[in-house]
Amino acid sequence: MSIQDIIEGKKKWRAQVARVKALPQDYQIVYKEIQKYLFKGGAGELTDGTVFSEIVDLFEESVTLGKGVLEVTGSDVSTFCNGLVKNSKTYTDIYQKSIGQEVTKSIKKFEKKNH
Repeated sequence: MSIQDIIEGKKKWRAQVARVKALPQDYQIVYKEIQKYLFKGGAGELTDGTVFSEIVDLFEESVTLGKGVLEVTGSDVSTFCNGLVKNSKTYTDIYQKSIGQEVTKSIKKFEKKNH
């Protein structure tokens, strides 16, 4: 990752934060809770920012349609979040796969060296 990539990522994040701040207060509250839930839940594949941008898109569209935020997410926001992550790998899943690959590679290297 280059410095330019980091700068570009920060620009995108700031633009997204501005979009969230432009939403009605109830949408902002739910967005922040979704964000906390996904970060704390370890949704590794989702934390690249794409899903958050898509949520803001959904929320902006819902506002223009005159919907309340809970009409969009349902009253159980954690269930809404679980729907977002149901087919995604968590940080734990990603880490476990990485460890498994490293162990396999190390054992093969060891066996090759000792045979």
